Amino acid sequence: MKQNLFKYFFPFLFIFSGFTSIYAQDTPNKKKETQADVQLAGSEKNQFLSNRSEEFQRLQADHVDDSIRLGQLRKEILQPLVFNRSEQQLLINEYNQILKRDSIRFPFFRRKVDSIRSLVSGFPVILGPDTLFYIYAKMGSFTPMERADELNKRLLNLAKDYFFKADSLKLFPDNLTTDVMYKEDVIKSVSETDAIWANSTREVLAENYRTIILSAIKKYKSQNSLKTEVRDLLLAVIILCILFTIIFFINRIFRWIKQKMKAENNNRLRGIKFGRYEFLDKKRQMNLFFGFLDILKWLIILILAYWSLAILAGIFPWTGNFSGKLISYFLEPVKKILISIWAYFPNLITIIVLVIFFHIVLRILNFFKSEIENEKLVIRGFYKDLANPTFQIFRVLVLAFMLVLIFPYLPGSDSGIFKSVSVFLGILFTFGSAGALSNIVAGLVLTYMRGFKIGDRVHIGAINGDILEKSLLVTRLRTIKNEIVSIPNSVVMGSHTTNYSAAAAEYGLILHTSVTIGYDTPWKTIQELLIKAALETDLIEKSPTPFVIQEKLNNFYVTYQINAYTKEASQQDIIYSQLHQHIQEMFNQACVEIMSSHYTNIRDGNKSTVPNDHLPKDYVSPSFRV
Repeated sequence: MKQNLFKYFFPFLFIFSGFTSIYAQDTPNKKKETQADVQLAGSEKNQFLSNRSEEFQRLQADHVDDSIRLGQLRKEILQPLVFNRSEQQLLINEYNQILKRDSIRFPFFRRKVDSIRSLVSGFPVILGPDTLFYIYAKMGSFTPMERADELNKRLLNLAKDYFFKADSLKLFPDNLTTDVMYKEDVIKSVSETDAIWANSTREVLAENYRTIILSAIKKYKSQNSLKTEVRDLLLAVIILCILFTIIFFINRIFRWIKQKMKAENNNRLRGIKFGRYEFLDKKRQMNLFFGFLDILKWLIILILAYWSLAILAGIFPWTGNFSGKLISYFLEPVKKILISIWAYFPNLITIIVLVIFFHIVLRILNFFKSEIENEKLVIRGFYKDLANPTFQIFRVLVLAFMLVLIFPYLPGSDSGIFKSVSVFLGILFTFGSAGALSNIVAGLVLTYMRGFKIGDRVHIGAINGDILEKSLLVTRLRTIKNEIVSIPNSVVMGSHTTNYSAAAAEYGLILHTSVTIGYDTPWKTIQELLIKAALETDLIEKSPTPFVIQEKLNNFYVTYQINAYTKEASQQDIIYSQLHQHIQEMFNQACVEIMSSHYTNIRDGNKSTVPNDHLPKDYVSPSFRV
């Protein structure tokens, strides 16, 4: 069973590590990604980009003003006869300051654009399933969102135009913008601000937009033609037919496997047993296999249906993006699990090494336990019946120490939820097991006190019985009436315990009972009768010989106590019963009445209490004496 435990534990831990590592490691990563890619939505992003565009337009206007002023200064400096030398130097200084300011303005402008572009995505220009490019800049009164929405409508109208001609899409440069026009209509205006956002020049960016738009319109027309739609529809039907065919054969295959298993039930299946307990009989094992096959079958069918849905979504242009999402929904978790398992592999190797090491330690301790129990290894003052309890204590300590060492290597052990659950369970265990812990400690103390062992006849509190079980929590006794009594170990520790069996085998247990006889009967006769009755009793030892003690000389009678040895402490109730029977028999045969003398005095004149069979034949009841 231990081998099976090791066999199934490690694969489970291996898979478990993948899932928990995703939780423990991926959560901080997601937080980092969120911090590194601030995505504003809707109107907030639109307002943010509009404000930046206005700021950039002001910088551009300042640049234009500076350019005009530079032209004026250049003309004035080149006319030395108009100004004196000091005035000309002032013009030169102003000219140099403008050049310096202008040289600083544009690098600053580009760095700021780059930093914002890495944080905020623009508004996409979309045609069909494809995103062509993004709009970041405001133009005139049009915000980036309004520019993107308007451009989407214009491109869609162009793509649906049956008479569209690629040659009619041209570029027209202007002082402030370069326009992409179709015939007489402006499709897209590219400003200097757009070029800076794209890290390009105005002319190059406009040409790129024209090329992208032409390619997208051509692709859209190709994908949405009647011929293409009919072809895609036929391909989707073929895929569905293939899917249903595969599902049909999967059902047939699994049905055939079940029939084969039913046919070979008596030959293959043996059931699963743990010792004497039959965990799974043949019928349950068969049902378990059938359930596993059903789960496997439906899992395969669901995976096939999921992938077929992704393929079908990829066939049609308007669902192309959805196909990629479906595939990513399936592959991303698998990828993360595999990456987490690979990352966790060194920790798993460490856990395996620790488990193997402590398993070897337990095997060594078990070896010494067996040697002590078989009395091959003798330690002075250490009894063999203490070997197993001591081994169990060391086993718990070793396993606890192993768990402490393994805990930091468990997946998710450093997560807040894992720590919170551990603290909660610790508090729950502390408050809920106060009484149980006291019994456990008492059970350990009782084990090493060796006050009794299994099978001993004991008297604990007000209970007489034989020890059936000693556990860490309770001690169980069976009384002479076959009543099972469970006594908490803490109660046993606080009670007076008498062990009748501890010395009985070696020295003999002394059983004793008392009779009271009047002074008119000789004491020697009483002793002989009591010893003879004890020797006639079964399970009473002949050696040492039973003996009589005159326990007390009372006012009217003498108390005699018979003491006899026995080695059967658990049979003392039967021995007492036979001993009392033999005492009555012996005293009756000797015509000795077992009664106190003060009773004898007040019954003078009445018949003797001795049975008629033991009275003389000429016995006559005495008359009452006055």
